[in-house]
Amino acid sequence: MATPTKYIDIKSISELHDFFHYDKPLHPLISVVDLSKVDRSHRKAGAAYRLDLYSIACKKIEGSFKYGRTSYDFSEGSLMFTAPQQVLSPGIENKVEGWAIYIHPDFLHTSRGQKLTGYSFFGYDTNECLHISDAEKSVLEDCLKNISREISMNLDTHSHHLILTNLELMLSYCARFYDRQFFTRTKASNDIIEKFDRILNDYFAQDAPIASGVPDVKYFASRLHLSANYLSDLLSKYTGKSTQEHIHLKLIDKAKSLLWGTDNAIATIAYELGFEHPSHFTKLFKSKTGYSPREYRNLN
Repeated sequence: MATPTKYIDIKSISELHDFFHYDKPLHPLISVVDLSKVDRSHRKAGAAYRLDLYSIACKKIEGSFKYGRTSYDFSEGSLMFTAPQQVLSPGIENKVEGWAIYIHPDFLHTSRGQKLTGYSFFGYDTNECLHISDAEKSVLEDCLKNISREISMNLDTHSHHLILTNLELMLSYCARFYDRQFFTRTKASNDIIEKFDRILNDYFAQDAPIASGVPDVKYFASRLHLSANYLSDLLSKYTGKSTQEHIHLKLIDKAKSLLWGTDNAIATIAYELGFEHPSHFTKLFKSKTGYSPREYRNLN
């Protein structure tokens, strides 16, 4: 029997610094950490860590890093983002270089701050990290220096605004760099889209909807070994439609075939498509076509 995973929860910036055996934090809600100065000698084998913090980390690791149950290679240096309660499991880290910003959610309590948590890459898996060039790294580190400078100064009425402004700028650049990464990896992206199309077509070509219901984004993401956020962003960049929109379009196409190609009752068709309640099918169909299923069937 496998040994249960031991979870260690870190709930604040202060607890994080204690865990890292790092200097006392200069700000209670945000910290910039030099990853080469973190003490890793006391970590327990097999332990996993849950942080109640957002993080942006630029890492170069000699060794491996586990995210969930999978190990990843960070030897080339990568930028990864995590949101509160994501599980991290350090592997064999012989040498770690780079920096990280840790942000408590309370720092982002304003409407302006909340917008920053909406970046979808905070929900990406580690294998979907951002690979940045030296020039891009330099741009981000300019923002990092400004944030570090503000944290190290005596806090005043301008501090929160200025730190937030530089965080906004850094994340805006990250969004641009992710867009670049989607398009520079065209072949890999096209391969994912083709696989997604095959899985989507296969799902509705069989009796899967009847048995399992209408598929959600997580179903296709897991089949492609991607996070739901990453898959939707990739599809949106290349096709202009999110994963959910692709699912709905395929579902509506299948519904049209059944409405015109069979005499099955509307409720029966709804169940065949995986809907638990026929009214939900009718509502979706009308929102996408402008007709109710019955009206569409009677068009000709």
